[in-house]
Amino acid sequence: MADIQVVRATESDLPVILRTERLDGYDTVVGRWDEERHRVALADEKHRYFIAKDADEIIGFAIVRDWSSPDRVSLVKRIAMLKPGQGYGRRFLQSVLDRIFIETDAHRVWLGVFPENMRARRAYMAAGFIPEGIARGSAYFGGIYRDELVMAILRTEWEAGKT
Repeated sequence: MADIQVVRATESDLPVILRTERLDGYDTVVGRWDEERHRVALADEKHRYFIAKDADEIIGFAIVRDWSSPDRVSLVKRIAMLKPGQGYGRRFLQSVLDRIFIETDAHRVWLGVFPENMRARRAYMAAGFIPEGIARGSAYFGGIYRDELVMAILRTEWEAGKT
């Protein structure tokens, strides 16, 4: 499998981002925003959007919130692949983590995952994320509040994984 390329997303990538969020089944595990909300987030300095490419083909995207936060804590808000189950997601997540820890002084990167989403949990654990506990009713999704499993990786753990 060839290496994937990770680049900053631009407004011209919005159609593929919107299409990815709307893949069958993603409405219950990934989340979706409308185009205007993405445009606002793309334009503000608190968010970073990344695109994963295999050759010239876009295969996924990620949104990082609280980029260069004064609290030194960033959130992987969303990561979604056009071709799930092919190993791209784990490599993309690792590349996004590398960008966060190399380009910022982040101490902690965290995310929330629905506890029943075992595929995502395995991918996050493979990237070094450690489960911390359940945040009850923290995600408003599909008109209901859902629990999320909070997972995080600290800079020291990321560094240890690099050796």
